[in-house]
Amino acid sequence: MAQEIPNNIFCQHDHRGCRATAMRGARAACRAANLRLTPMRARVLEILLESHKALGAYDILARLRAEGRSSQPPIVYRALDFLVSNGFAHRLERLNAFAACAHAEDRHQPMFLICESCHQVAEAPLDRLGQDIFARATKLGFQARSPVVEVSGLCPACQGDGEQ
Repeated sequence: MAQEIPNNIFCQHDHRGCRATAMRGARAACRAANLRLTPMRARVLEILLESHKALGAYDILARLRAEGRSSQPPIVYRALDFLVSNGFAHRLERLNAFAACAHAEDRHQPMFLICESCHQVAEAPLDRLGQDIFARATKLGFQARSPVVEVSGLCPACQGDGEQ
């Protein structure tokens, strides 16, 4: 079952700890499911985990090139496809970007809170709202597969900056 956001990302927290925990979880999940977390896939996930901001594929590609890794867009897109299809990352349509999954250990339907000012992204499970979306879709004869809710607004820090 999905859980609440540990260490609300909009507050100060030990980000090194959440990065390390996420990487350990991804490696363990790959071992358990007999998935191959290649060095490139792992590095792309590490890049996504470096901050709580969504990154576009070309942002990731630029980081890899800055590190001296020869990488082409198809390689990054394949790594992102693997991460998304296995629940380690999510695609944010509104931003045309990707974010590391905050709850990769649980299969869930995510909701994203996206700060319009600093571009931080918090993830929370949809829980009841997700169930309601599926129920309403079914009632209309629609077979929902993957509802994703993206909510834009201002995080606590940016609310204090007067940017509204």
